[in-house]
Amino acid sequence: MSPKRIPARRVRPGSARPAGSTLYKPKRVRAGGTAPKPRKRRSAPGEGNAVPPLPPAAPELSERQRRHLRGLAHELKPIIRLGNSGLTAAVAAETARALHDHELIKVKAPGGGDRAARDALFAELAQRTASALVYRIGNVAVLYRPHEKLAKIIIPDAT
Repeated sequence: MSPKRIPARRVRPGSARPAGSTLYKPKRVRAGGTAPKPRKRRSAPGEGNAVPPLPPAAPELSERQRRHLRGLAHELKPIIRLGNSGLTAAVAAETARALHDHELIKVKAPGGGDRAARDALFAELAQRTASALVYRIGNVAVLYRPHEKLAKIIIPDAT
C-alpha cells in the first residue's frame, strides 16, 4: 500500500506571502504613545492570605433587627459547613472571610450531637469572628457582621 498523499495548501493568486512571514499581522505601535502601566508590586509570601482585620466587637441587634435579618437569611444556603473536627482556626478564618464578603451567612454544624454543645460552638464562632448570632434552629445558625466601609445590607433602626 502506498502512503496517503495530503494535498498542499492552496494559495490564491496575488496573495502570495514572502518567505518567513507569519499568518498574523504585526501589532501596530504608535510612536510617542502613552507610557506603559506601572507593574503591580508582588506581595511577600503569606501576605496575600491575610484575613481582613476584625471590628472591635460584635454588633448589638434589637429584636426588630433580628427579625429583619431572619427574613433575609431565609432563602440563603449554608456557606460554611463544620466538620467532625469542630471549630478550627481555619474554619474561623474562612467564616471571617465569608462575613467580610457577604455580611449575612448561614453556618451548618454536624447534626446528632448535644444541643448545648452546638449552642456553645455557634456562640464561640460568633465571638471569634466578632459577629452577631442572629438565630439558631437545629444545626443551622445565621451570623451577621456589617462591612466596615460599605454595608450591603441595610437594617432598620433599633427603635
